This record gives sequence, C-alpha cells and structure tokens, in this order.
Amino acid sequence: MRILGIIPARYNSSRFPGKPLVDIDGKSMIQRVYEQAKKCELLSSVFVATDDNRIFERVMKFGGKVKMTGEQNSGTERCNALYQNLEDEFDVVINIQGDEPFINPEQIAQVANCFLDESTAIATLSKQIKTADELLDENTVKVVFDENNFALNFSRFPIPEPKSFDVEKWFVYNNFYKHIGIYGYRTKVLQEICKLETTKNELSEKLEQLRWLDNNYKIKVGITTLESRSVDVPKDIENLKF
Repeated sequence: MRILGIIPARYNSSRFPGKPLVDIDGKSMIQRVYEQAKKCELLSSVFVATDDNRIFERVMKFGGKVKMTGEQNSGTERCNALYQNLEDEFDVVINIQGDEPFINPEQIAQVANCFLDESTAIATLSKQIKTADELLDENTVKVVFDENNFALNFSRFPIPEPKSFDVEKWFVYNNFYKHIGIYGYRTKVLQEICKLETTKNELSEKLEQLRWLDNNYKIKVGITTLESRSVDVPKDIENLKF
C-alpha cells in the first residue's frame, strides 16, 4: 500500500497570519511538521501543499517537497488539488495538520494502519477526555463511534449528552472522546468527497466531516493515548514542549 502524506499550509490564517513560517527554536513551523512526518516509515512520500510563494520558497530551501495548489476552502480540498497534479499514484492520502510542530509519527502510522481494514474509506483519530473543562470546551470537537470504531457523530458539544448536573457522574456513566484532526482518505474517496455539497449539519457545527457522514461515507476512528499540541494563536507557542 502506497501512502502519501500531505501537509496543507496556507499563509492567511485569520488568527495567526504567516503561522507556517513562525520560528520555533530555530526552525519554521512547517519545517518541524515536515520533519516529523518524514519520520513515519509508512509514508511513501511527503509533500507540503500551499497557496503562498513564501511558504513554497521556505520548503524548497530546507529541501522539502512542495506544490502550489491555489485557493482552496479546506485542507481536504488542498490535499486533493495537490494529488491531482501528481504523476505518481498512491492508495491513501494522509492529511497532516500543519500547525502541530511536534506531531508524533506514531499517530500518523496509526491512521495509516486503519486502512489495513478494506472497509475503511476515511480514517481519523480520537483521544479519551478526562476533564469537564475539556468536555465543555466548544473548540474541542467530540466524537462518538460504534463497536467497530466507525464514527456515528461529531460535535462541538458533549456527546453523549450528560444527563446529570453532577459533574462527578459524567465520567462514571460515559466515556467521552475528543477528535484529533488528522485524516486519511483512500485516493478515490478523496476525489469524491471534494465534489460533495455542504450540508446543514456541517454548516451548523462548522465541521467538514459531517458532510461526509451525511453522504454515508464511513469514517474509521482510531484511539490514541498520545497528546497533540496545535498552534492556533501566537501565545500557544509558549506552551510548546521542546
């Protein structure tokens, strides 16, 4: 199985313009993500997909592979745009978040291994939630899945919804999982989902994966114990562990 890792990287983030180029202990964010992805031995190749010449030039400077993809609405669409411009063929594309400079290669491998199950069209990761603060944080996307680890729903609100006002009981009666935003897609499926129209559920929650569920695409959910730290705003860099 040939697996392509793609790191979408756009310059004009509303909360942190130029984020892929920010210096993190002597290296740019995009270089750190790229180097971590390259450590995953299951990836046949790794590319950066960008819309900006500054990012393109920086990746070229440190010896990485990069392609311009133009304006896209999401990381998923950027991955597809890059893949369509490759002469080489792959079985699976893994969309690696460009704002996690210390992503663990084991997480990338775990997504890749989900495709050993031939019924997996799309794959992602989750991690168990242990605190009420994290459960109630709308920026922490929650996921529920069936006994075969296929996603049933994603939401910014707690699911399953706690029925007790007593916080201490929430974690006694239910297990809660947060969504880790790394995706894998079979290449044929990647092309298909980029042609889908937005759905009401997607617009309501602002979560693109709900469009896929609404159109009956199955999403395999791996469970990880590894924590990922993303950089959303400049002050997040202070919390990174080197």
